[in-house]
Amino acid sequence: MNVKGVGGVVECSVCHSKLGVSPNTRAVSKAYDRHRSVVSLKTRAFNILLVVGDCILVGLQPILVYMSKVDGKFMFSPVSVNFLTEITKVVFAVVMLCLQARQQKAGEKPLLSVSTFFQAARNNALLAVPALLYAINNYLKFIMQLYFDPATVKMLSNLKVLVIAVLLKIVMRRRFSIIQWEALALLLIGISVNQLRSLPAGTTALGLPVATGAYLYTLIFVTVPSLASVYNEYALKSQFDTSIYLQNLFLYGYGAFFNFLGILGTALFKGPDSLDILQGHSRATMLLICNNAAQGILSSFFFKYADTILKKYSSTVATIFTGIASALLFGHTLTMNFILGISIVFISMHQFFSSLSKAKDENKNGDLQIIDAQKDFRSKDSSFLNMTAGAHEDTSHLVGPDERAPLLPR
Repeated sequence: MNVKGVGGVVECSVCHSKLGVSPNTRAVSKAYDRHRSVVSLKTRAFNILLVVGDCILVGLQPILVYMSKVDGKFMFSPVSVNFLTEITKVVFAVVMLCLQARQQKAGEKPLLSVSTFFQAARNNALLAVPALLYAINNYLKFIMQLYFDPATVKMLSNLKVLVIAVLLKIVMRRRFSIIQWEALALLLIGISVNQLRSLPAGTTALGLPVATGAYLYTLIFVTVPSLASVYNEYALKSQFDTSIYLQNLFLYGYGAFFNFLGILGTALFKGPDSLDILQGHSRATMLLICNNAAQGILSSFFFKYADTILKKYSSTVATIFTGIASALLFGHTLTMNFILGISIVFISMHQFFSSLSKAKDENKNGDLQIIDAQKDFRSKDSSFLNMTAGAHEDTSHLVGPDERAPLLPR
């Protein structure tokens, strides 16, 4: 069942019944929370698959970046890697969009029509914001590798969870319980425990002392992708009826454009030789490009069908994989601080997603939970719904728990 809302009115695509709602973010947030309380086995399997894939890809990324360095430096332009990554994702989105269009049924609006494309482009213009922020963040990932080892970079990136939680509360009116806020505080403690080590002495960044430069980059490294993730989730979910591959095509297209501008800017400072986007690349960088592309594609499924918090916590699980792999491959030492920090992070993760930590519903005047309203409306006017549904011989309008999970694909 699809539900479309126009001008504060929700209309069922099957029975065409209408229901007036208050289109405020608070009500949407409540409906989203209620949806999460009833999760099917298929949904759980889908979430587990997302988490496992994300752990592997995110865990490999800092290792591949480290392998791409020669004598502690990058022989290639990081912007060129980001540009090639976006091009790879654009090609994937186009291929999947064509395959999806071939599987469309008769009577459905064609995905590859010009009118559909331009209408979707207008509706998804907000995707340009996270695309720009991601372009900045992807460059910062390489900068961070110059100051920290792979495991430390992964731990620092976990700070994004707290920033994302605050942004979700402000932008999307998501509600978190006291236990969940305490879990996020534990996450910060775990990260801090791991960072109780001094940075290498004698290194400078942009003419600043290493501590100042490193912490400045860390602040930007945490804030920018957090904003990108929240705006990306908002943009994808706000146009939920649009094909995810079509949305990805716009997102990656914007990303390729912004990274191409970065290449042109680099050429102005370093000369025309930097326009050779394949200069200095190796087998490790090619693997890095494929990994980054796969990670970006997987993230879009997180943002549209799950949520940003789950995405960032799954990235946290990748920390232990990154730490062990970097120790085996590059001889980095797994200190007691790292082991204790990881332990606290996992306790935080268990506490945040525990059933006891869920925020309770708050009933306020003017707020309408869409799911409950739909159920009440059908129960009061069941005869009218049955009569309307009977006019559609090929339509089965079932009222059950499956209708309460609109965020996940079937």
